[in-house]
Amino acid sequence: MVVKTPRDNWTICLVLTRLNHYALGVLASPIDRLDARLIGQLAEAPRAGILELARRLKVARGTVQARLDKLVSRGVVTGFGPDLHLGGLGYEVTAFVNLEITQGRLGDVVDHLRLVPEVLEAHAITGPGDLHCRVAARTNEHLQDIINRVLEVQGIGRSTTVIALSEQIPYRVLPLVGALADEEA
Repeated sequence: MVVKTPRDNWTICLVLTRLNHYALGVLASPIDRLDARLIGQLAEAPRAGILELARRLKVARGTVQARLDKLVSRGVVTGFGPDLHLGGLGYEVTAFVNLEITQGRLGDVVDHLRLVPEVLEAHAITGPGDLHCRVAARTNEHLQDIINRVLEVQGIGRSTTVIALSEQIPYRVLPLVGALADEEA
């Protein structure tokens, strides 16, 4: 049995276990349809004000403000900055660099990577390698310079670089937001 409490956006689940006992659990519902529509409108018109968003969504201004504040405080919406196309900035080459880190040196390497502006992001990973980095460069020669700067820090045992030939699916989250909202319906 599932009972939704729309006021606080939590779902209470009563689950029949294998031993015919009931267990009560509370699951946080990340977003609902209105949140998803609001996020979609923010993506479509990032410069729209609260009043304009309320008009587009056909809800009260206070509802939009409260929903947006809630999305920000919960860490769902993390910023309102512009989306930039790296090619428009002159960075035509995207590469992915996998780094194998010496035991105990991850912090030193990450601190060093933060000083290299062309390292756009770095993720600790499983499998071969320890860090997976996305790097932007103006040219292949510039990429070589960036890799050399990355490797200046003690603690990197091996690196592997893959150059992206073209972007097939740009970074996106709206389909995921839509899927979450559909789960709530």
